[in-house]
Amino acid sequence: MLKTLLSQVKEYKTASLLAPLFTALEVVMELFIPFITAAIIDQGIEAGDLGQVYRYGALMIVMAFLSLCFGTLAGRFSAKASAGFACNLRDALYAKVQTFSFSNIDKYSTAGLVTRMTTDVTNMQNAYQMILRIAVRAPLMLVCSMCMCFFISVQLSAVFLVALVVLGVSLIFIMTRTIPVFQKVFRKYDDLNASVQENVSAIRVVKAFVREAYEDEKFKKAADGLYRLFVKAESTLALNSPIMMLVVYGSILALSWFGAHYIVAGELTTGNLTSLFSYVMGVLMSLMMLSMIFVMVTMSIASAERICEVLKETPALTDPERPLMTVSDGRVDFDHVSFSYQHGSGEVVLRDLDLHIASGETIGVVGGTGSGKSSLVNLISRLYDVDQGSVRVGGVDVRDYDLEALRNQVAVVLQKNVLFSGTILDNLRWGKEDATEEECREAARLACADEFIDRFPDGYNTWIEQGGSNVSGGQKQRLCIARALLKSPKVLILDDSTSAVDTATDAKIREAFARQIPGTTKIIIAQRVSSVQNADRILVLDNGAVSGFDTHENLLKTNRIYQEIYEAQTQGGGDFDHPVSDDGKDGAR
Repeated sequence: MLKTLLSQVKEYKTASLLAPLFTALEVVMELFIPFITAAIIDQGIEAGDLGQVYRYGALMIVMAFLSLCFGTLAGRFSAKASAGFACNLRDALYAKVQTFSFSNIDKYSTAGLVTRMTTDVTNMQNAYQMILRIAVRAPLMLVCSMCMCFFISVQLSAVFLVALVVLGVSLIFIMTRTIPVFQKVFRKYDDLNASVQENVSAIRVVKAFVREAYEDEKFKKAADGLYRLFVKAESTLALNSPIMMLVVYGSILALSWFGAHYIVAGELTTGNLTSLFSYVMGVLMSLMMLSMIFVMVTMSIASAERICEVLKETPALTDPERPLMTVSDGRVDFDHVSFSYQHGSGEVVLRDLDLHIASGETIGVVGGTGSGKSSLVNLISRLYDVDQGSVRVGGVDVRDYDLEALRNQVAVVLQKNVLFSGTILDNLRWGKEDATEEECREAARLACADEFIDRFPDGYNTWIEQGGSNVSGGQKQRLCIARALLKSPKVLILDDSTSAVDTATDAKIREAFARQIPGTTKIIIAQRVSSVQNADRILVLDNGAVSGFDTHENLLKTNRIYQEIYEAQTQGGGDFDHPVSDDGKDGAR
């Protein structure tokens, strides 16, 4: 874990080394000041030598100034190193998530990943800064002050050994009790963030069903659970301060009592006792700082484990050693494919699929909920890998392609359409970064998106809010289709991506595809028979297996499932926006 975290220090190694170096120099300057104070008292004040007072006083001022300079530089470099370390950690986490396949992402909640990149990284930043300064300053001050104390009086220094034992036992007790609690705390953070994210993203549904009070109560429960765990952890950590104060004042009382006896006996000078008190405070302050480090480390261990869990996650999908970079055509073949989302250990989603699709062919895919339609098309762009068999595109197993090269030629408009904040042109150019405005306009025309874009005052420069909240579902779908078309793919997959557009527009889109991109293989998942009935062939899935794969006409004659879907939609008068003739039959058929 430590190696994984320290690998993110990178270009901030110099700052990470300079911070403890200047901290050490700061401590050295501070250590000599009590020693000079003793000399001023013994050789200057008590001896009545004012010249010695001036000389030692000037030296003390110089050392105090150097200590100030070294402390300032140490603070600057530690801040630079810790902030840079946190920045690199966030970059590494974000970059790692980008390499994840869907199966990797399924292991972590969105809220959990957000917590890791924010709260957990902030904890690591604070801990790293504290380690660079206090973890160097405190032990160094402790050891050096102890040495100076033993140099002044071996007998009185025994007081510190007792203090160290008491404090050490207390810290071990506190850490063993609090680390498991903090691990639970950060899991509760995930639940809290998940509650907020879900509520904000679905706020329209919440208000439509008047569920504000319910959501508020659910959030309060999550917040209360976090509160209780924090109270439990902080209650134990709170013992640190009174124990520390007990040790500090107990040591001062012991030194005062025994020191007075040694002065009376002539075994110790007043100056030495004064400097001894300074060193004692240095020792005790070091112990207090060490206890603070233990508290911070206790909190950070849980965060470090959660961060390393993501950084060490192995992407389920990787490129082969010698990947193919070119997809020859749009042929798609499923050779006895079986698939489950947990790779052999979970429920089988697709069973022994043996399908062969020619390049340029238009394939419709229908089936009930959970029949495996989306799982089928996810395998074509290798969003998941098969358990058995193989999926081939252009005659080559998808596992032999470079992932980026494959996905550039297999454009997918997913069931859940996502737009990003930016202009319409910005969103369209996700399909092709260097696309001209004319190319964007042509893609929008093919997707029938130009119909509503031209009505916007700013046209293609219209700003899209985060998630596309300022456009309708149908408009969002058409923009996503246009974005996919800009890739000029060999295979175009529409995963129920015209469900929010009316039947007439759906027909226009299909007609444009047939006319403008005849060489592109088109796989259309749809709930409406009207969206796929003109396809070259229609695949009917049932519980992950092929129930039928033929033309619309032949399926109506031979496939019971397809017949039921067709009859359910036509007997009710067709699609809601499809014209119906006077005799009640679908007027478009």
